[in-house]
Amino acid sequence: MAFVARVGLAPFARHFPHEVSVGMRQRAGIARAFVSGAPVLLMDEPFGALDVQTKWVLQEDLLRIWQEDRKTVLFVTHDLEEAALLSDRIVVLAGHPGRVREEIVVPGERPRDRRAAGEVRERIWEMLEDEVRLGMEGGA
Repeated sequence: MAFVARVGLAPFARHFPHEVSVGMRQRAGIARAFVSGAPVLLMDEPFGALDVQTKWVLQEDLLRIWQEDRKTVLFVTHDLEEAALLSDRIVVLAGHPGRVREEIVVPGERPRDRRAAGEVRERIWEMLEDEVRLGMEGGA
């Protein structure tokens, strides 16, 4: 119940999943992940289905909870800004054949602002833009 409160769901603790929003379900998922006691959390596109506003709030919630618990989180995302905002290190993958393109150590302390994350996002996009465009044209 402590983690339910930490993600702002205490008033909804007795509700069924179908009775709450998608964002609330994601908050419950974050609470479940942290309460599990696992030393490493694997999160695969946890905010991908959310609207931008809800995503931003949940990103901030995740950072706040992480700051308190300091677990290692392996976070998979296709959102370049999300990677730059949430990560200490980013492993950029290239497609066909799949390989590590580059590892980026994200500068700056937490919490980062979205403007600073934008610089890292632009660096990643410069690295991937040609490959993404080629893939969209069916060449990769």
